[in-house]
Amino acid sequence: MTTLQTIFFLFFIVPLVKLVPPIQQESLNLYEYDTDIFEELFKQDYEDKSQDAIKKKGKDGMIVSPDSNIQLQRDESVPKVRPTKDTNLPTCLLCVCLSGSVYCEEIDIIAIPPLPKETAYLYARFNKIKRVAVSDFADIPTLRRIDLTGNMIDEIEDGAFSKLLLLEELSLAENKLIKLPVLPPKLITFNANYNRIKSRGIRGNAFKKQTNLSYLYLAHNTLESVPLNLPESLRVLHLQFNNITSITDDTFCKSNNTRYIRSRMDEIRMEGNPIILAKHPNAFSCLKTLPVGAYY
Repeated sequence: MTTLQTIFFLFFIVPLVKLVPPIQQESLNLYEYDTDIFEELFKQDYEDKSQDAIKKKGKDGMIVSPDSNIQLQRDESVPKVRPTKDTNLPTCLLCVCLSGSVYCEEIDIIAIPPLPKETAYLYARFNKIKRVAVSDFADIPTLRRIDLTGNMIDEIEDGAFSKLLLLEELSLAENKLIKLPVLPPKLITFNANYNRIKSRGIRGNAFKKQTNLSYLYLAHNTLESVPLNLPESLRVLHLQFNNITSITDDTFCKSNNTRYIRSRMDEIRMEGNPIILAKHPNAFSCLKTLPVGAYY
Protein backbone atom coordinates (compact mmCIF):
# COMPACT_ATOMS: atom_id res chain seq x y z
CA MET A 1 0.00 0.00 0.00
CA THR A 2 1.40 3.33 -0.99
CA THR A 3 1.78 6.26 1.36
CA LEU A 4 -1.10 8.07 -0.31
CA GLN A 5 -3.36 5.05 0.04
CA THR A 6 -2.40 4.69 3.70
CA ILE A 7 -3.30 8.31 4.43
CA PHE A 8 -6.63 7.93 2.63
CA PHE A 9 -7.39 4.75 4.60
CA LEU A 10 -6.59 6.30 8.00
CA PHE A 11 -8.47 9.56 7.54
CA PHE A 12 -11.53 8.45 5.57
CA ILE A 13 -12.19 4.70 5.74
CA VAL A 14 -11.39 4.10 9.44
CA PRO A 15 -13.68 6.92 10.74
CA LEU A 16 -16.55 5.64 8.61
CA VAL A 17 -16.12 2.11 9.92
CA LYS A 18 -16.16 3.35 13.52
CA LEU A 19 -19.42 5.21 12.91
CA VAL A 20 -21.29 2.02 12.03
CA PRO A 21 -22.96 0.92 15.33
CA PRO A 22 -22.70 -2.68 16.40
CA ILE A 23 -25.84 -4.83 16.52
CA GLN A 24 -28.24 -3.94 19.45
CA GLN A 25 -26.26 -0.76 20.25
CA GLU A 26 -28.68 1.72 21.84
CA SER A 27 -26.68 4.94 21.67
CA LEU A 28 -24.77 6.67 18.92
CA ASN A 29 -21.17 7.50 19.82
CA LEU A 30 -19.83 10.61 18.15
CA TYR A 31 -16.10 10.82 17.68
CA GLU A 32 -14.05 13.89 17.35
CA TYR A 33 -13.19 13.22 13.74
CA ASP A 34 -14.72 15.75 11.38
CA THR A 35 -17.16 17.19 13.98
CA ASP A 36 -17.78 20.17 11.79
CA ILE A 37 -19.38 17.91 9.22
CA PHE A 38 -21.82 16.46 11.77
CA GLU A 39 -22.77 19.89 13.13
CA GLU A 40 -23.57 21.00 9.62
CA LEU A 41 -25.73 17.92 9.04
CA PHE A 42 -27.75 18.42 12.24
CA LYS A 43 -28.20 22.11 11.53
CA GLN A 44 -29.48 21.39 8.03
CA ASP A 45 -31.89 18.71 9.29
CA TYR A 46 -33.34 21.10 11.94
CA GLU A 47 -33.86 23.87 9.40
CA ASP A 48 -35.59 21.50 6.97
CA LYS A 49 -38.09 20.35 9.64
CA SER A 50 -38.74 23.91 10.74
CA GLN A 51 -39.51 24.95 7.20
CA ASP A 52 -41.91 22.02 6.78
CA ALA A 53 -43.73 23.00 9.96
CA ILE A 54 -44.07 26.62 8.87
CA LYS A 55 -45.56 25.53 5.53
CA LYS A 56 -48.26 23.59 7.42
CA LYS A 57 -49.18 26.55 9.60
CA GLY A 58 -52.90 27.34 9.20
CA LYS A 59 -54.71 30.62 9.04
CA ASP A 60 -55.89 30.19 12.62
CA GLY A 61 -52.41 30.08 14.06
CA MET A 62 -52.30 26.31 14.43
CA ILE A 63 -48.97 24.54 13.73
CA VAL A 64 -48.84 20.85 12.83
CA SER A 65 -45.70 18.89 13.66
CA PRO A 66 -44.33 17.10 10.55
CA ASP A 67 -43.82 13.89 12.56
CA SER A 68 -47.21 13.69 14.26
CA ASN A 69 -50.82 14.86 14.22
CA ILE A 70 -50.46 16.87 17.42
CA GLN A 71 -51.53 20.49 17.01
CA LEU A 72 -49.86 23.29 18.90
CA GLN A 73 -51.70 26.57 19.36
CA ARG A 74 -50.02 29.88 19.84
CA ASP A 75 -50.36 31.42 23.28
CA GLU A 76 -52.87 34.12 22.55
CA SER A 77 -55.42 35.58 24.96
CA VAL A 78 -59.06 34.89 24.00
CA PRO A 79 -61.52 37.63 24.96
CA LYS A 80 -64.36 36.43 27.19
CA VAL A 81 -67.88 36.89 25.78
CA ARG A 82 -70.43 37.94 28.40
CA PRO A 83 -73.93 36.42 28.29
CA THR A 84 -76.39 38.48 26.31
CA LYS A 85 -79.95 39.44 27.17
CA ASP A 86 -80.90 40.18 23.59
CA THR A 87 -84.58 39.23 23.27
CA ASN A 88 -84.22 38.88 19.50
CA LEU A 89 -82.34 35.62 19.95
CA PRO A 90 -84.16 32.34 19.15
CA THR A 91 -86.07 31.14 22.23
CA CYS A 92 -83.90 28.10 22.90
CA LEU A 93 -80.75 30.25 22.83
CA LEU A 94 -82.24 32.95 25.01
CA CYS A 95 -83.86 30.42 27.36
CA VAL A 96 -83.14 26.82 28.31
CA CYS A 97 -85.18 24.18 26.48
CA LEU A 98 -85.11 20.70 27.97
CA SER A 99 -87.46 17.77 27.36
CA GLY A 100 -90.60 19.82 26.77
CA SER A 101 -89.73 22.42 29.43
CA VAL A 102 -88.72 26.00 28.66
CA TYR A 103 -86.92 27.99 31.36
CA CYS A 104 -86.85 31.76 30.75
CA GLU A 105 -86.24 33.00 34.27
CA GLU A 106 -84.61 36.32 35.19
CA ILE A 107 -83.53 37.33 31.68
CA ASP A 108 -85.44 40.64 31.53
CA ILE A 109 -87.74 39.69 28.65
CA ILE A 110 -90.73 42.02 28.19
CA ALA A 111 -92.97 39.56 26.32
CA ILE A 112 -93.51 35.82 26.18
CA PRO A 113 -91.13 34.46 23.53
CA PRO A 114 -92.23 32.11 20.71
CA LEU A 115 -92.33 28.62 22.18
CA PRO A 116 -91.49 25.26 20.59
CA LYS A 117 -94.72 23.51 19.66
CA GLU A 118 -94.03 20.56 21.97
CA THR A 119 -93.69 22.78 25.07
CA ALA A 120 -95.46 21.35 28.13
CA TYR A 121 -93.95 23.48 30.91
CA LEU A 122 -93.10 27.18 30.74
CA TYR A 123 -91.22 28.93 33.53
CA ALA A 124 -90.84 32.65 32.83
CA ARG A 125 -90.57 33.97 36.37
CA PHE A 126 -89.08 37.28 37.46
CA ASN A 127 -88.94 39.10 34.16
CA LYS A 128 -90.56 42.29 32.85
CA ILE A 129 -93.49 40.83 30.94
CA LYS A 130 -96.38 43.32 30.88
CA ARG A 131 -99.01 41.64 28.74
CA VAL A 132 -100.28 38.20 27.77
CA ALA A 133 -101.81 37.99 24.29
CA VAL A 134 -104.01 35.33 22.71
CA SER A 135 -101.29 34.65 20.16
CA ASP A 136 -98.73 33.77 22.86
CA PHE A 137 -100.22 30.32 23.47
CA ALA A 138 -102.58 29.86 20.51
CA ASP A 139 -100.37 27.22 18.86
CA ILE A 140 -99.15 25.46 22.01
CA PRO A 141 -102.03 23.15 23.06
CA THR A 142 -99.58 20.82 24.83
CA LEU A 143 -98.99 23.21 27.75
CA ARG A 144 -99.62 21.73 31.20
CA ARG A 145 -97.98 24.33 33.43
CA ILE A 146 -97.36 28.07 33.04
CA ASP A 147 -95.49 30.03 35.70
CA LEU A 148 -95.35 33.81 35.17
CA THR A 149 -94.64 34.74 38.79
CA GLY A 150 -92.87 38.01 39.47
CA ASN A 151 -93.53 39.94 36.28
CA MET A 152 -95.32 43.23 35.56
CA ILE A 153 -98.46 41.82 33.92
CA ASP A 154 -101.43 44.17 34.09
CA GLU A 155 -103.34 42.94 31.05
CA ILE A 156 -104.37 39.49 29.81
CA GLU A 157 -106.37 39.33 26.59
CA ASP A 158 -109.69 37.49 26.70
CA GLY A 159 -109.16 33.91 25.58
CA ALA A 160 -105.41 33.92 26.18
CA PHE A 161 -105.71 30.54 27.95
CA SER A 162 -108.92 29.27 26.35
CA LYS A 163 -107.25 26.80 23.97
CA LEU A 164 -105.06 25.24 26.66
CA LEU A 165 -107.24 22.22 27.34
CA LEU A 166 -104.43 20.33 29.08
CA LEU A 167 -103.32 23.17 31.36
CA GLU A 168 -103.33 22.09 35.01
CA GLU A 169 -101.23 24.72 36.77
CA LEU A 170 -101.21 28.48 36.22
CA SER A 171 -99.32 31.00 38.34
CA LEU A 172 -99.80 34.75 37.88
CA ALA A 173 -98.57 35.64 41.37
CA GLU A 174 -96.70 38.88 42.06
CA ASN A 175 -97.99 40.85 39.09
CA LYS A 176 -100.24 43.90 38.64
CA LEU A 177 -103.55 42.32 37.68
CA ILE A 178 -106.80 44.02 38.62
CA LYS A 179 -109.04 41.29 37.22
CA LEU A 180 -108.86 37.56 36.56
CA PRO A 181 -108.68 36.09 33.06
CA VAL A 182 -111.00 33.33 31.85
CA LEU A 183 -109.45 30.12 33.12
CA PRO A 184 -109.07 26.88 31.15
CA PRO A 185 -111.44 24.03 32.12
CA LYS A 186 -109.00 21.44 33.53
CA LEU A 187 -107.05 23.71 35.83
CA ILE A 188 -106.04 22.12 39.15
CA THR A 189 -103.95 24.90 40.70
CA PHE A 190 -104.37 28.64 40.20
CA ASN A 191 -102.17 31.17 41.97
CA ALA A 192 -102.85 34.91 41.79
CA ASN A 193 -101.35 35.97 45.13
CA TYR A 194 -99.91 39.47 45.43
CA ASN A 195 -101.86 41.30 42.75
CA ARG A 196 -104.38 44.16 42.81
CA ILE A 197 -107.52 42.15 42.15
CA LYS A 198 -110.81 43.54 43.42
CA SER A 199 -114.05 41.61 43.75
CA ARG A 200 -115.52 43.28 40.69
CA GLY A 201 -112.55 41.93 38.74
CA ILE A 202 -113.81 38.36 39.24
CA ARG A 203 -116.82 37.22 37.22
CA GLY A 204 -119.65 35.62 39.16
CA ASN A 205 -119.22 32.33 37.27
CA ALA A 206 -115.41 32.47 37.06
CA PHE A 207 -114.98 29.24 39.03
CA LYS A 208 -118.34 27.59 38.44
CA LYS A 209 -117.13 25.25 35.68
CA GLN A 210 -113.74 24.54 37.24
CA THR A 211 -114.59 20.99 38.23
CA ASN A 212 -110.90 20.01 38.71
CA LEU A 213 -109.77 23.11 40.63
CA SER A 214 -108.29 22.02 43.96
CA TYR A 215 -105.94 24.84 44.98
CA LEU A 216 -106.96 28.49 44.71
CA TYR A 217 -104.60 31.21 45.95
CA LEU A 218 -105.90 34.81 46.03
CA ALA A 219 -104.06 36.16 49.07
CA HIS A 220 -102.67 39.69 49.28
CA ASN A 221 -105.12 41.31 46.88
CA THR A 222 -107.91 43.86 47.47
CA LEU A 223 -110.98 41.57 47.45
CA GLU A 224 -114.00 42.85 49.37
CA SER A 225 -115.82 39.52 49.41
CA VAL A 226 -115.24 35.80 48.93
CA PRO A 227 -115.60 34.75 45.26
CA LEU A 228 -118.94 33.17 44.34
CA ASN A 229 -119.70 29.67 43.08
CA LEU A 230 -116.60 27.97 44.46
CA PRO A 231 -116.36 24.46 42.94
CA GLU A 232 -116.92 21.29 44.95
CA SER A 233 -113.45 20.08 43.99
CA LEU A 234 -111.75 22.85 46.02
CA ARG A 235 -109.45 21.65 48.80
CA VAL A 236 -107.35 24.72 49.68
CA LEU A 237 -108.50 28.35 49.54
CA HIS A 238 -106.20 31.24 50.49
CA LEU A 239 -107.86 34.65 50.93
CA GLN A 240 -105.64 36.14 53.65
CA PHE A 241 -104.75 39.84 53.69
CA ASN A 242 -107.55 41.18 51.52
CA ASN A 243 -110.33 43.64 52.38
CA ILE A 244 -113.09 41.09 52.98
CA THR A 245 -115.71 42.54 55.35
CA SER A 246 -118.62 40.12 55.08
CA ILE A 247 -119.69 36.59 54.13
CA THR A 248 -123.07 34.91 53.81
CA ASP A 249 -124.53 31.50 54.69
CA ASP A 250 -124.17 30.52 51.04
CA THR A 251 -120.54 31.54 50.66
CA PHE A 252 -119.25 28.04 51.51
CA CYS A 253 -122.41 26.15 52.39
CA LYS A 254 -126.01 25.87 51.21
CA SER A 255 -128.49 27.63 53.44
CA ASN A 256 -131.40 25.59 52.07
CA ASN A 257 -129.69 22.26 52.77
CA THR A 258 -128.61 21.70 56.35
CA ARG A 259 -127.23 18.24 55.56
CA TYR A 260 -124.83 19.47 52.96
CA ILE A 261 -121.14 18.87 53.77
CA ARG A 262 -118.25 20.29 51.78
CA SER A 263 -116.17 17.14 52.21
CA ARG A 264 -113.11 18.02 50.15
CA MET A 265 -112.35 21.40 51.69
CA ASP A 266 -109.32 21.03 53.97
CA GLU A 267 -108.07 24.60 54.46
CA ILE A 268 -109.46 28.12 54.30
CA ARG A 269 -107.24 31.02 55.32
CA MET A 270 -108.82 34.42 55.96
CA GLU A 271 -106.47 36.07 58.47
CA GLY A 272 -105.57 39.67 57.80
CA ASN A 273 -109.08 40.64 56.69
CA PRO A 274 -111.28 43.20 58.50
CA ILE A 275 -113.94 40.63 59.37
CA ILE A 276 -114.88 38.91 62.65
CA LEU A 277 -115.62 35.32 61.66
CA ALA A 278 -117.49 34.54 64.89
CA LYS A 279 -120.31 36.80 63.72
CA HIS A 280 -121.12 34.36 60.89
CA PRO A 281 -121.44 30.90 62.50
CA ASN A 282 -123.86 29.53 59.91
CA ALA A 283 -121.39 30.29 57.13
CA PHE A 284 -119.13 27.42 58.26
CA SER A 285 -121.66 24.77 59.27
CA CYS A 286 -120.84 22.55 56.29
CA LEU A 287 -117.06 22.66 56.77
CA LYS A 288 -114.92 19.98 58.43
CA THR A 289 -112.62 22.65 59.92
CA LEU A 290 -113.12 26.33 60.67
CA PRO A 291 -111.34 28.94 58.55
CA VAL A 292 -108.15 30.50 59.87
CA GLY A 293 -108.81 34.12 60.86
CA ALA A 294 -110.00 36.54 63.51
CA TYR A 295 -112.94 35.37 65.65
CA TYR A 296 -113.07 38.25 68.11
